[in-house]
Amino acid sequence: MIQPGPPVVSAGGNGPSPALGKGAVGLRRRAVNWVACTLVVAMVVVALVPLVSVIGYTILQGARDLSPRFLTHSMRGVGPLDATGGAYHSMLGTLEQVTIAGVLSIPLGILVAVFIVEYGRGRVVLLVRFFIDVMTGIPSIVAGLFIFAFWVIGLHQGFSGLAAGLALAVLMLPVVARATEEMLRLVPAELREASWALGVPRWRTTLSVVLPTASAGITTGVVLAIARVTGETAPLLLTAFGFDSIKFSPFHGPQSALPLFVFAQAGSAFDVAIHRAWAGALTLIIIVLLLTVVARLLTSRNRLA
Repeated sequence: MIQPGPPVVSAGGNGPSPALGKGAVGLRRRAVNWVACTLVVAMVVVALVPLVSVIGYTILQGARDLSPRFLTHSMRGVGPLDATGGAYHSMLGTLEQVTIAGVLSIPLGILVAVFIVEYGRGRVVLLVRFFIDVMTGIPSIVAGLFIFAFWVIGLHQGFSGLAAGLALAVLMLPVVARATEEMLRLVPAELREASWALGVPRWRTTLSVVLPTASAGITTGVVLAIARVTGETAPLLLTAFGFDSIKFSPFHGPQSALPLFVFAQAGSAFDVAIHRAWAGALTLIIIVLLLTVVARLLTSRNRLA
């Protein structure tokens, strides 16, 4: 039997063998991969530490004052040193203002997305998409300032929950339009062509085929848009202004909201108000968390479908 000898040198007699070269390259790649994975994990930890710290501290500070009484009472007649009072009036205001924003922005955002995907052509689509991108990136205070100048001051309507709803609608509109556009583009073209082949007009195809197919993704985008505007404070300072009593009508006079309640209580010099601010912040986090969970569940259902 012939025993092969170990080739330790290259053909020229100098330098390492090809086998040793491949081993060195593989070792270097594993080292680079380990370093890269370590850096990625470290960056994730660095990003999560502030987030977890904020949420954890808010839970610790707000859980002791979050009670059924806090959720069912307003601040009417509550003195600066009184430990009673709650955020019921602000939760009611947030519900009404977000509802107004949704009623105004959700249908319009869906119609804009349908126009872009199904009907728009040429420069008009590019112009509409450009304005949507610009609206997506504007600061929330700009939306509040716009409604303040146009509605509150220009038309002499004054502060109200309706003005706050208009400002929130300006922020919701581009999010709904962009999310709906992306979902409509995921609908296979074969479904549209099959419907057209049966003689169904374009508007009926959009209404009966395209929108139902993308309904789960559209709903997810809508829920995420609602979650985004629920915690906005800056536009409400210029539109709703704030009010310590329960106000069922959002159309006349100032009205409170949960972000405004937290802002006002946190600016007080008394500990009882600071405690109420932490409880309000925890309530706001819970509401946004529930909306986000709903959006994730709808996303999962859309993927399974």
